[in-house]
Amino acid sequence: MNISYNWLKRYIATDLPPEKIAEILTDIGLEVEGFEKIETVKGGLQGVVVGEVVTCADHPDSDHLHVTTVDVGAAEPLQIVCGAANCRAGLKVLCATVGAVLYPDGGDEEFKIKRSKIRGVESLGMLCAEEELGIGSSHDGIMELPADAPVGMEAREYLHVEDDYLIEIGLTPNRVDAASHIGVARDLAAYLKSRGENAEVKLPDVSAFAPDNHDLEVAVRVENPEAAPRYAGVTVTGCKIGPSPEWMQNCLRAAGINPKNNLVDITNFVLFELGQPLHAFDAAKIEGREVVVRTCAEGTPFVTLDGVERKLTDKDLMICSAERPMCIAGVFGGLDSGVSDTTTDVFIESAYFNPVWVRKTAKRFGLNTDSSFRFERGIDPNMQVYAAKRAALLMKELAGGTISSGITDIYPEPIGDFVFDISLARVNALIGKEIPETVVRTIIAALEVKILAEKDGVLTVAVPPYRVDVQREADLVEDILRIYGYNNVEI
Repeated sequence: MNISYNWLKRYIATDLPPEKIAEILTDIGLEVEGFEKIETVKGGLQGVVVGEVVTCADHPDSDHLHVTTVDVGAAEPLQIVCGAANCRAGLKVLCATVGAVLYPDGGDEEFKIKRSKIRGVESLGMLCAEEELGIGSSHDGIMELPADAPVGMEAREYLHVEDDYLIEIGLTPNRVDAASHIGVARDLAAYLKSRGENAEVKLPDVSAFAPDNHDLEVAVRVENPEAAPRYAGVTVTGCKIGPSPEWMQNCLRAAGINPKNNLVDITNFVLFELGQPLHAFDAAKIEGREVVVRTCAEGTPFVTLDGVERKLTDKDLMICSAERPMCIAGVFGGLDSGVSDTTTDVFIESAYFNPVWVRKTAKRFGLNTDSSFRFERGIDPNMQVYAAKRAALLMKELAGGTISSGITDIYPEPIGDFVFDISLARVNALIGKEIPETVVRTIIAALEVKILAEKDGVLTVAVPPYRVDVQREADLVEDILRIYGYNNVEI
């Protein structure tokens, strides 16, 4: 699991340096297996600034070069020789000044900008194309900026280039609750709160969610509630497919995901933000405007996103339209029902699927996806509606969509907290050290575990269901120990 330091700080206010956070995470059981500084653009575009071409004249000794003067916000304009056909006076550009080091095409080979003479004319920089900066593949002339680009602004600021730190966590199979940035923020907050610091996890605000209209209501029918205990969904219409904003692309790249388009990127962003897998269906391909959660007849053919035809069994939970299967629930989407370049209306699925059902289906087909990884181990059954609202609001903001239904939420038998007793005396006996009761209680509260009752040193506690690994006394004792610190227990 890759955690971005910048992304993590969206949810927990801390001044801790990334190295310290990596150390803390290892101490509390989220072992850090890799740590590295990463750059959105190799080299960080140091020495590259926004400039304006003030003059552009033909080179006296060339039929294709230009001699320009470029305002870069310094006391005097820079004289720069440029060979781009689109160079002209009044153009806003990105200018690499003397001393700047570029990595064309984002590769490892560096190109340093030096004071030079080109056919006898002094040149004090370079007007850059996208590929020369390592930010794109276009080499059709220099990169043209909007007229309002501020002269003298550093390119890294203008293009929102950020340095980040990648913290690679080796998740054990029982810690699926930490398979998201919010999950890791929770653990970090528990550590800090147990040491008297004010550290709260801040979830993004979804209070602005409200249907703009009810023009596209999609009915949902769950025929197998054992396999799908909770199923939520919402529709967003009028979306415009395009690239997601740079900040979101940076987050996804840090998590190891290649950005695709704004709609797909939003579902991936929410997955790595909250740990809640989502699926966006092209609403135009949902026949009968009905989603049916059911199994199909043995041997039913189904073509998945990778173009492979698979034969379903009657034990594979499917997400279907009124006419046909569209998606293997919790595992893999279908070839003909997902978001494409022509999609405008989407149905966002946000569900809790039975871990056993997902695990068996994924194993049967030899599929292992980011979604199945989480569903197989048990996700938070209280996150579905929130995640659907979060995704819908992002699609409204980033794709110009309109929320065209209320939230459908089919949840006939709510999953409750894990309730059991824990003896304070047993805590110390199992850990092998006398930990003050006040410290134990502080850690329990920091872990968001509620004390429902207590008698004679025995606490009745309620553990939130997203902690699928803490369902009995010994589990909670282990959790208390890891937050207290393994290193604080003498051998």
